[in-house]
Amino acid sequence: MKKVTIQTLRKMREAGERIAMLTCYDATFAKLFDQAGLDVLLVGDSLGMVVQGHETTLPVTLDEMIYHCRAVARATRRAHVVGDLPFGSYQVSAEDAVRSAVRLVAEGGAESVKLEGGRDFVDVVRAIVRASVPVMGHLGLTPQSFHKLGGYVVQGRGPEQARRLVEDALALQEAGCYAIVLEAIPAELAGEITGKLSVPTIGIGAGAGCSGQVLVCYDMLGLDPSFQPRFVKRFAELGESTRAAASSYVAEVRGGAFPTAAQSFESQEIRLVEGAGKSE
Repeated sequence: MKKVTIQTLRKMREAGERIAMLTCYDATFAKLFDQAGLDVLLVGDSLGMVVQGHETTLPVTLDEMIYHCRAVARATRRAHVVGDLPFGSYQVSAEDAVRSAVRLVAEGGAESVKLEGGRDFVDVVRAIVRASVPVMGHLGLTPQSFHKLGGYVVQGRGPEQARRLVEDALALQEAGCYAIVLEAIPAELAGEITGKLSVPTIGIGAGAGCSGQVLVCYDMLGLDPSFQPRFVKRFAELGESTRAAASSYVAEVRGGAFPTAAQSFESQEIRLVEGAGKSE
C-alpha cells in the first residue's frame, strides 16, 4: 500500500485523476475511510460543530486539533492526513503560525496543515512552508470568517469578488500551497481558478470542475438527517439507522431480551478470561 503524499496529489492533478477527500475526526472512521481508498483525510475544525456541538468552528483550540489529528493519524496507512489550523492559531503572526503548524505535525501526526484566507496570509504560508510543513489553502466561504462574511453565504458571485478570488488563488500557489480548497463559489469560477493553477483544487459546493472533492463525513453519511445543504449528497442514512439500532437496544434491554444465554459468560469462561495473559 503506497502512501499518498503531496507529490502523489500533484501527479493526480497532472494526470486528470480526481482526488477524493473527506473530513475525519477519530481512529475508527480513519481506518474505515483509509481502507475505502480515500486519498486525503482532513481533520477539520468542523469538529467544533459536528463533534462538539458548537454553532461555529471558532471555539476549537489547537490542543483539541492535535488530539483529533493524533487519533486519525494513528489509524491511517495510505491516505494523506491534513490538519486544520484553528482560529487564533495563525492570524496573529507568522511566528505563531509556524509554531502552531509544527505542533500539529510533531504532536498530532498531521502530514500537512490547512489554513483559511488569501493574499493577507501569503507571508504566513511562506513562513510555514519554510519550516518544512506543507500548506493547503482555503478560499471562498471560509468558516473562520463567519462574522466578517455575515454568515455562511456563497462567495465570488460578483465580478470584483471573482477577480479577487482568482488573484488570491494565484498568490497562495506562488507562496507555496500544494493544494487549495474552494468552498461555496460558483462552479464556473471554480473551473476558471482550477484552469489557472498548476496545483490541485478541492471543491466543496464549487461544482465538478475542481481537481477533487471534499465533504464533511457526517454529512456524507447522513448522520444528521435535519441538515442537507444543496451541495451535499448523502451516500448513506446512518442517522436514521443508528437511531433505530439504539431504540432496538433500549427495547431489548428493558424487555429482558438482551443479553441472551448465548451472550453471557459461564463461570469457567470468566475465570479463563480473568487469567488470560498471566504466567504460570
